[in-house]
Amino acid sequence: MSITIVEKYPQNKVGTSIAIRPYVEQNVTNMGLEKYNLALFEGIFHEEQLACLERNGIKQYLTGLNEFAPEVRNLSEDEREARIKDIRMTVTSLEQELAGNPLDPTDKDFWSKVKVLRPDNDDFWSKIVIRVSNEPVFLDPKNDPFDLIKLRSIEAGGFALVAKNLEAARNMSKPPKFYLDRFEETAVTRTESKKLRNRALSELQKLYDKNVNKLLYVCKVIDANSAQYRKSTPNDVMYDNMDKYINGETSETNKSRAAEKFLEISAYDMETLKLRAIVKDATYYKMIALRGDGFIYHMKSSTLMGKNPSEITEFLKNPLNEEILVDLTKSLEKYWNV
Repeated sequence: MSITIVEKYPQNKVGTSIAIRPYVEQNVTNMGLEKYNLALFEGIFHEEQLACLERNGIKQYLTGLNEFAPEVRNLSEDEREARIKDIRMTVTSLEQELAGNPLDPTDKDFWSKVKVLRPDNDDFWSKIVIRVSNEPVFLDPKNDPFDLIKLRSIEAGGFALVAKNLEAARNMSKPPKFYLDRFEETAVTRTESKKLRNRALSELQKLYDKNVNKLLYVCKVIDANSAQYRKSTPNDVMYDNMDKYINGETSETNKSRAAEKFLEISAYDMETLKLRAIVKDATYYKMIALRGDGFIYHMKSSTLMGKNPSEITEFLKNPLNEEILVDLTKSLEKYWNV
């Protein structure tokens, strides 16, 4: 039996709270388009077919509606049962609407009775596409079966163009052009990010006003170019550099991660901060170095210190290693005191 499903493309459902929106961040370069709050050049649109994986000649589409998919099989037993129940309930609803095919989600032969949304129905899944541009594409999954299918597919990673939410878009190594915006979820993500940045900026102001010595060490630990900071470095320079860091304008472009790291580092006590700064600069000036065995040594005494900065910091805290700490501190002071 052959069933042909024709998708209708109604006008955008502006009243809905779910949309595919352009992903635009001012600190994410996109051929200058980010300055104009655009993801694409005007008049351009992208169209993408639902992705699939092919193994041994068998295609498996990333639909979010396949209970046999690896991401479902790899769940714990309780989670897997809940996911399968959800998938079958959704497929049952869609089959009824698209093909007038009544199904029982508890039927042991459930999938053999599915006509349209079978995982191997290449004729159907190959026709699922999204078309996006600078204008948001609103989805109404409650009333449009194809919007529900697209929503589930986006959440399953079926479209490379669209991240499943704003947080995912921000965490991707290669920023996407679009993201799925659930109004409340996106608002929470944006608000949490702003709150983090505001807390970090508040802490930066406190350090600037009351504890510039600690600010110096915070700068050294956070900034990849730690050697640029000396006791003569103007406070405003340190403040400006950390302000840029918190706002995602330097090495860490993810604003939330930058703010979190600043808050984490600035919460260290002075001893730990200074030791972390010593480790950073001692590495830069090759007073300590990694050798072929994978461990880091104090070069002057050939003493094994550890295999990472955290271990070296603990090594230097140990009173038994005070001689090496004194040596490193004296050697670095001539750079820091300039």
